[in-house]
Formats: sequence, structure tokens, C-alpha cells
Amino acid sequence: MAIDRTANIHPSACVSEGAVIGPRCHIGPFSAIGPNVVLGPDVRLKSHVVLTGHTSIGEGTVIFSFACVGEDPQHLKYKGEPTRLIIGKRNQIREGVTLNTGTRFGVGTTRVGDDCLFMTGSHVGHDSTVGDQVIMANQSALGGHCIIEDNVIIGGLSGVHQNTRIGQGALIGAVSMVRHDVIPFGLVKGPSADLAGINIVGLRRQGISNEDIIVLRNAVERLFGIDNPVMENARAVGEEYSGRDLVNRVLAFVLRPRKQALLAPRSSGAG
Repeated sequence: MAIDRTANIHPSACVSEGAVIGPRCHIGPFSAIGPNVVLGPDVRLKSHVVLTGHTSIGEGTVIFSFACVGEDPQHLKYKGEPTRLIIGKRNQIREGVTLNTGTRFGVGTTRVGDDCLFMTGSHVGHDSTVGDQVIMANQSALGGHCIIEDNVIIGGLSGVHQNTRIGQGALIGAVSMVRHDVIPFGLVKGPSADLAGINIVGLRRQGISNEDIIVLRNAVERLFGIDNPVMENARAVGEEYSGRDLVNRVLAFVLRPRKQALLAPRSSGAG
């Protein structure tokens, strides 16, 4: 066990032999830390937090009461293999959140980037990768092997099916069940998770100009035109909008190999 002398650990907390507690960490009452946990500087645990597994947590992350971080993956074939959970810096992990380690059937590691917010009761499944500045609202959940890119917002009570990708800057509305890949900057609404255009509000918050937003909207409409398959449309859109950064990000996402079909507007037959 390596505990920095500047760490503040409540007498009721249980820190296992082998754990590493960084400078200025604060461990609240009745929290439990397993032997393979590493806390970076300035990590704060409120009361009744459980950290276990081969888990590392980056500087400045705050974890609230009754969160369970680094527990075994929810996978019937998991037999105790030493898989990992890696969490970046300055994340907020709120009450009752669960984040699981990876599996040997996946990449072996679940990863979370920097500056994310996981609201009450949200869940990150095994082998998933979550980018930077992602927000998961209350009771939302990721299945195993998901890839969530930067600046994504997932609304409350929404679920993301295993092996699904959600592109940068996408917004998933509340109470949506996402079963297919979502393009960058996509806007998803409703229980059936329909693609309803692009996330204009999110783009404006990032300082994207109205001109670029209009260009992106027009390109996405062309991409999902009903006359041709998406992959065929993607080539035409790439030629027409050559040099447009936002459009190129969407096309790169679409053309990348994937395990799930692509989420398309309800009026489109694309997949």
C-alpha cells in the first residue's frame, strides 16, 4: 500500500494493501478501495464509495456516494481475468453510478476520457470507450463494447446497445433506445431512437458558424437521400463538400468498419 502523506482518509474507510493513493486525495467515510486501485492526485471520494478491480482514476476526479467503480463485468463468461478500467482526469461520477472493467472477449479494458459527467445511476458496460466531455444523464446505460466519442450527451433513461458507436457531438434525447451507430453531430429523439437531423444547439455552443451548420445539415440530408445507399451517397457528398471539416468527420465515421447498421432518418431506407 502506498498512501501519499498528504492524503486525507476517514478512519472508517477501508483501503486494501497494495492500493496507491495519490497526493491530496480525500477518502470519505465507509468507502472501500481494493488492492489494485490507483488514485491520481486530488481524487475525492464522498462517503460509501466502492473502488475495486484493476482500476486507475485520474487527477481531480470526484466520485459520489454509493458509486461502484471497477467491479467485475456483467458477462456470464467472465471468470475473474485481470481486466482493467482506466478513468481520466476531472470526471464527476455521481451517486449510484456503475463502471465495469473489460473482458478477455473484448479489448480487455474499459476506458473513460477527461471531464465527463456521469449522472445518478448511469452505467458504462465492459470494454466500452468513452471520450472526453461526455455527459450521461440519470439512469442512462451503455452496453458492452460501445464507443462514445467526444462531446456526446446521452439523455436520461436512454440505452445504447452493445457494439454501438456514437459519433462526436451527437445528442441522444431522453428515453431513447439506440440500436444503430449515430453519425457525428447527430440528433436522436424518441423511444425508437430516430435520427432527427443534426445537433444544432450543440454545434452553436461549440462556436460553429451558421454557414458551417447549414452546410453540414445539407450534407447529412444528401447522405441519407432515399435514392441510393448511404455508402454510395457518401462518395458523392465527399466530392461535393470537399474541404469541409465537419462534413469530412461525418464521412470518416460513416466509412469506418462497423458492427452495427447506421442509424438513419425514419423516412430513409439507409442502413
